[in-house]
Amino acid sequence: MKDQALFDKIDLHLIRVLNTVLTERSVSRAAMRLGMYQPAVSAALKRLRELAGDPILVRSGAGMVPTDAGLRMIEPSASILRASSMLFSNAKGFEPATAETTFRLAASDYLDPLFLPQLVAQIKKQAPRCHIEIHPLTAESDYRAHLAQGQVDIVIGNWAAPPDDLHMGRLFGDEVVCLVAKDHPAVRRGWSAAHVANWLEAEHIAPMATHPGAKGVIDEHLDTLGLQRNITVRCPHFGLMPSMVASSLLIMTTGRQYCERFAGLLPVKILPCPIEFPRMMYYQLWHERTHASNAAKWLRERVKSVATSLRKE
Repeated sequence: MKDQALFDKIDLHLIRVLNTVLTERSVSRAAMRLGMYQPAVSAALKRLRELAGDPILVRSGAGMVPTDAGLRMIEPSASILRASSMLFSNAKGFEPATAETTFRLAASDYLDPLFLPQLVAQIKKQAPRCHIEIHPLTAESDYRAHLAQGQVDIVIGNWAAPPDDLHMGRLFGDEVVCLVAKDHPAVRRGWSAAHVANWLEAEHIAPMATHPGAKGVIDEHLDTLGLQRNITVRCPHFGLMPSMVASSLLIMTTGRQYCERFAGLLPVKILPCPIEFPRMMYYQLWHERTHASNAAKWLRERVKSVATSLRKE
């Protein structure tokens, strides 16, 4: 019999009966597990034996055991059933307690330092079998291409104007402030609109670009005003910048929520900016490719949930 003719005689129901009979090693137990009458399972087994040209399951004492051919069929039949369940898994919905998928996200470390730890904790609590990959946003990474190609599912960060070719979900907005050491001269004299020149000329620390061509929301806004600050330190590790500020005269300009996480841990002080900045807006972005995916929707809901909970603290 030609392979195609053989395949035409096999349906998914037969594969399920085959795998169940082989793993249960009993027609009666297989019938109970499948919710079928025993004669129907026996008829399906007879058909499988004819197709295979092998008994598949034979008697041994009081029970039954697979033949060599039957043993070889256990894993392939299980693999077919796993693959078939994945084909239309999105139509069935996403069950986090039993799902075994991998979530891939790219995130800026400009986020609240508690954000990613709480997100990972929530995902692992609700979807313990799922895996998580966290990718950095760097100047070398093209997050648009990564979203389109499936290398990441969502990108989380802050943009003054998010790209309009992607789906977007707003997470939260934050006031822009300055973080300085407690003994910084500005702590004593303060800053006001009259001190803009002094603020621009002071030494600033800023992050490296997170994607090609990016200047960051602070410097993009200064550009619109025709202003430029004196950046003397560039650092790719945003989480280390508050410690650098604490032991120097550097000024770090970013969101208040981020700064407040360090105010009680380091000898630093939060000051208002002498320049009025728009609120720093954080978003999650995703591609049309995953827009209808139930698993991706669940992930985006977790991201939004964590962002909301942090804003209430």
